[in-house]
Amino acid sequence: MSRRSGRITLQARDENAPTTKITSRKRKSEPSKKKLQPAAKKQSYEIQKCWSQDGASPCLLIETPHKELEPTDPSSFKQYRFKNLFIKPSPIPCLSWASSDDVWIKMLNKELKYVHDKSYLQQHPKMQPKMRAILLDWLFEVSEVYCLHRQTAYLAQDYFDRFMLTQENVNKDYLQLIGITALFIASKTEEIYPPKIHEFAYVTDGACDMWDIQRTELIILKALDWNLCPETPISWLKLYAQVEAQSDGDCFLVPQFSQDAYIQITQLLDLCMMDVNSLDYSYSVLAAAAFCHFSSFEVVHKVSGLTWESVAPCVRWMSPFMDSLRGQPKAQLKNFPKVKADDRHNIQTHVDYLDLLRKAQERQIDSPDCQLSPGPAGAVLTPPSSTEKPTNP
Repeated sequence: MSRRSGRITLQARDENAPTTKITSRKRKSEPSKKKLQPAAKKQSYEIQKCWSQDGASPCLLIETPHKELEPTDPSSFKQYRFKNLFIKPSPIPCLSWASSDDVWIKMLNKELKYVHDKSYLQQHPKMQPKMRAILLDWLFEVSEVYCLHRQTAYLAQDYFDRFMLTQENVNKDYLQLIGITALFIASKTEEIYPPKIHEFAYVTDGACDMWDIQRTELIILKALDWNLCPETPISWLKLYAQVEAQSDGDCFLVPQFSQDAYIQITQLLDLCMMDVNSLDYSYSVLAAAAFCHFSSFEVVHKVSGLTWESVAPCVRWMSPFMDSLRGQPKAQLKNFPKVKADDRHNIQTHVDYLDLLRKAQERQIDSPDCQLSPGPAGAVLTPPSSTEKPTNP
């Protein structure tokens, strides 16, 4: 088929295809004067070294206006209100290829740029928290079948939640399509050799075809404004683990932490992320709270700079999830085809998370400090085994 004829075929199919209910929310036009007002989502921080050489004094962060919002009139500079936040200096050791302070502040700024909020459920009356749990459980299983990295799975979760935050009244029948498309985008962002689009269509067992995924991909990318590089809980956790295990003279880019200990913490994170209430906390706090359940807070404070007041609510909220995992066999490193031994811990794995989530939520009933969310129904999305993957489109 020629390139021109293929284009005509796609256009003809698009005219006959049913109209999807996934629609991007249009932004209301605003008067030009409002462009001078600082936007909350565009705030950023710059670092000023005001601590002593021993690192005892805090680091000062000053909120700065976005470049696009800078007024031309110097007299209007008073409209900006500066905010001072004191945190511990960057826990990242000195790097030969970059400034550790710059790397640290860049990660902190992403916490402001990439906003997630569980309130999007109010915008979708037909969607229940258990549906999100079932979808994420299925995405984790698909990721293991195709040997995708943990970062890929967590990027897909972030894309899904942030996309749903931009939409209204999405029909539940489209959730699987949105989820597999988010994983498709994430794999192209993170993986060196991502699976082909026909493989993602195949795991839906005929519910979605390649054309559906391609069309939904454009909708998601436009809704997210092509912002595809958040710091996920996994990236924060890996940083904390590396800083804690780092010794003098070691290359910071080479993992120094224990793979066995790492997969124990990631299993707790996987389980917690399936609960929609996890979106009440920033990704850095979620990773720190999970790390705290396997270490002391002194270590967590050293590697994250977070105070106990900022981490304690999340640590208490995670306790029922940790109790559920204690009754399960210890997570073991798995062998994956064509995956090197030193990279096995980075591959996303899957266990019976829905059953573990149900047990954790039952424990939450007896814990007044924990937030409750409905338990998931039985899983209905099942990927093929690794031996059943198609080799040809």
